[in-house]
Amino acid sequence: MKKEIGVNVDSVFLKGNLAIPKVASGIVLFAHGSGSGRFSPRNIFVAEELEKAGIATLLIDLLTEREDEVYETRFNIGLLTERLTSVAKWLTNNPGTKNLRLGLFGASTGAAAALCAAAKEPSVCAVVSRGGRPDLAMGYLAKVKAPTLLIVGGEDYGVIELNEKAFAELRSEKELKIIPGATHLFEESGALEEVAKLASTWFQKHLAAPKRH
Repeated sequence: MKKEIGVNVDSVFLKGNLAIPKVASGIVLFAHGSGSGRFSPRNIFVAEELEKAGIATLLIDLLTEREDEVYETRFNIGLLTERLTSVAKWLTNNPGTKNLRLGLFGASTGAAAALCAAAKEPSVCAVVSRGGRPDLAMGYLAKVKAPTLLIVGGEDYGVIELNEKAFAELRSEKELKIIPGATHLFEESGALEEVAKLASTWFQKHLAAPKRH
């Protein structure tokens, strides 16, 4: 089942694309990076691979079109976290998704928002960061209880070091995977496929158990 949905958060209407396989083992909410949204071809690719693995997905715009035009707003981690947490709570109350364990997939600045949300929202059962900036969530990392996978391109210099610093702060189950030859956007042949494979394995492992009531 695939459909467009909308979530009202603090007087704004956020549009998203929800996909639920016939037999879903969990659901993954995507937090996009700065200047990106639910139509990001990279995140759509990863989402489709997750769906093939039996995992539901929600790609949603955390900012309105007008908000996204303001450069500073794209890096407002506090605002992105608030929106993401509200959408996560919506999923835990929505009849079609409330029985599914929740995972977060964050890219770039969206990874920081995902980790901050995971620190605040106990319903989050797993986090994956792709080429993310988890260092922007540094004050929250020690509070994250959800198993966390950080994925970085081997040629993404600077960001590798930032992920290593963030990795050291995490206290939950964690892994850091560096994909050889990949740059920040994972545009190289096979790089995004490897991201999707790693994410699918991580979410299948940590979202498979039935949700506790």
